[in-house]
Amino acid sequence: MKIAIISDIHSNLEALKATLKDIEKRKIDKIICLGDIIAKGVHAKECIELVRKNCDIVLKGNCDEHFAIEHKDISNMPDQEQKRIKWNQSLISKEDREYLMNLPFCYEFYMSGSLIRLFHATPIANNKPIINVNSIETKYNMFVPSQNTMSQNVADVVIYGHIHHPYMDKLYNKTLINIGSVGNSFDVIRNDKKDSNILETTKSNYLIIEGEYGSEKYTSEISFQFVKVPYDIDKELQDENINIEKENYSFELKQGKYRDMTKVNENFRRLGIDVDKI
Repeated sequence: MKIAIISDIHSNLEALKATLKDIEKRKIDKIICLGDIIAKGVHAKECIELVRKNCDIVLKGNCDEHFAIEHKDISNMPDQEQKRIKWNQSLISKEDREYLMNLPFCYEFYMSGSLIRLFHATPIANNKPIINVNSIETKYNMFVPSQNTMSQNVADVVIYGHIHHPYMDKLYNKTLINIGSVGNSFDVIRNDKKDSNILETTKSNYLIIEGEYGSEKYTSEISFQFVKVPYDIDKELQDENINIEKENYSFELKQGKYRDMTKVNENFRRLGIDVDKI
């Protein structure tokens, strides 16, 4: 079976349509979405509809939860965050919000002997970033079950989203994979003198996993394929005049950078890495 795994669409309709077209071309058997369907772009409702129509399994991302939940009191939040909540909720219906809130946290299955576990960010929380340079202990904990996981077994393969930065790592005979982002791809280690063509980053990213679905026996092959799909960024931004975060969203899509790189670099410095000097 060939399974496509997508994540972090963030209301980018053009990226999602291009990705689904590519998935169809490759004759995929099942599509799994790891969440963050909405937020940032203006096409939240259309993206929810496409995900519901095309995906066999959909998990809940932190943005899905944050912008779908009925906040009891937002008055203590920063003004901009209050605006973001109200604006994002205005783009979708009550039924859309209920759908997002009822999405599961985790999904897992066996493939060619490996226990594959999927979630948005970590097995404990859907809003904590685990990046490729985190400690070995932090990465190992990604395989450990929690009260949110479907089983209490230690996973062999963990596939997650949230950080918008695709990578694969191996530790303790286990495989850790981040699939990147469909609609909001960026890289966090950047340098104007060393960067390659920006299109190496700004394409839609997703993963294909292929093997014997449901098999607990190590008797068949398993493979992982990263896919990058070009899409029309300018077309996606045509309707952004109604976006309260227009400049930030346009910057991220076109530059392949997070809107606040100072925050990103501070996170690296806490890990003992000075990005400005590498």
